[in-house]
Amino acid sequence: MDTKLLEALYWKGVPVFDMGSHMSTVDVGWGSPTFHKMGREKVILIDSVLPFGYELLMCDTDMVWLKNPLPYLARYPDADVLTSSDQVVPTVVDDSLDIWQQVGAAYNIGIFHWRPTESAKKLAKEWKEMLLADDKVWDQNGFNEIVRKQLGPSVDGDSGLFYAYDGNLKVGILPASIFCSGHTYFVQAMYQQLRLEPYALHTTFQYAGTEGKRHRLREGMVFFDPPEYYDAPGGFISFKPSIPKSLLLDGKHTIESHFILVNHQMKQIRSALAIATLLNRTLVMPPIWCRLDRLWFGHPGTLEGSMTRQPFICPLDHVFEVNIMLKELPEDEFGPGIGIREYSFLDNPSLPKQVKESWLDVQLCQEGKEGCEATNITSPSGFLKFPKRSNEDTFKAIFSSFNDVKVIKFSSVEDAFTGFSDKGREERFRRRVKRYVGIWCCEENKTPGHIYYDMYWDEKPGWKPVPPQTPEEDHPPV
Repeated sequence: MDTKLLEALYWKGVPVFDMGSHMSTVDVGWGSPTFHKMGREKVILIDSVLPFGYELLMCDTDMVWLKNPLPYLARYPDADVLTSSDQVVPTVVDDSLDIWQQVGAAYNIGIFHWRPTESAKKLAKEWKEMLLADDKVWDQNGFNEIVRKQLGPSVDGDSGLFYAYDGNLKVGILPASIFCSGHTYFVQAMYQQLRLEPYALHTTFQYAGTEGKRHRLREGMVFFDPPEYYDAPGGFISFKPSIPKSLLLDGKHTIESHFILVNHQMKQIRSALAIATLLNRTLVMPPIWCRLDRLWFGHPGTLEGSMTRQPFICPLDHVFEVNIMLKELPEDEFGPGIGIREYSFLDNPSLPKQVKESWLDVQLCQEGKEGCEATNITSPSGFLKFPKRSNEDTFKAIFSSFNDVKVIKFSSVEDAFTGFSDKGREERFRRRVKRYVGIWCCEENKTPGHIYYDMYWDEKPGWKPVPPQTPEEDHPPV
């Protein structure tokens, strides 16, 4: 759609053609006029290509193919259209098409396959005319409205195909367990629970914009990054989170128990961010455990009928504003930027040998106990003992000896750091990390129902996870 991408693909030898749509490479944002124009261009393309007799496999750019889907699509030669959906409740437990009578969610046009049949051509033409007649109609809503003019009956008793649209169009709904949304893949891990191999992953049901989508794909180790991503200047730090079993597993899964669990982890991440900026290293974020799902509307904690386990490792964008974490903020106001990497980073096969083999394990110890002193001498087995509650000067003095080490891993960061010696730097750091956290959404039958996470919750006696009580309170805690 844009010339920059066209040229890049051409010079890599990828067959490509110019649609002549003159789209920008800038992230246009969901729902914007440019976003709607992009959707119309897609429909115009479908309507233009089908008459030439070609099948079309269409996909959005925010999805990843995990496995060749063509053999799967070939299993349904009678289908005019095979589409993905936003279904979050499984209707099948194998790799057959979803049961169309049980799919209540929208058909998602981020992944769909067309055959050049007369019914498909008729649908494409009507869909295009609808969108060109009203530039406020979202292409996906238009598709759903037209296709759902008639639903049923089933084409036969076996295939899972059904008649739709004009009564002649044969449609199949790709199973959400293996043609995954951001929810069925990252939150429910439905394909893992059903022991299936996924074909595709579409980063829907997510937050923090394009940066959030990209980070999720990185968490899943399905995003291609250049070699320099895996060998950042200054190296990396990581840490082992400390989570008591009671916070993770005991009691009911409530808003209160969810926030107690997340806040406990957030405090450790805050310390790790401080150490990372102090040592000028990139922080490998830990996996974050959640008790409750995050959505756009009130819910009882998880979606009824879904396979969401409690607790579960939630995507970073459920808690943190990934787009803000990666944004360049003015250094004079927010201090130096702090690089981050996804929790799966050190397990990624793309991690180079020179990083894997340059590693220092740090074990925190209680100062005053035997063998616990601030020194840069490692033990015979190669780890470094480091006193808890160390100050900025101690950190700098000891770890400056390990500047050439690529990865420093702390056994824990609880009570590791007492704070910056420069109060101005401390204040700038606080301003920065306060903006890193987002919201949980949403409590049922409350307007508003969202609750702000607070990076410094522990400094506010009696802090409770409650929605804003007045319009004046409805803002991030800064």
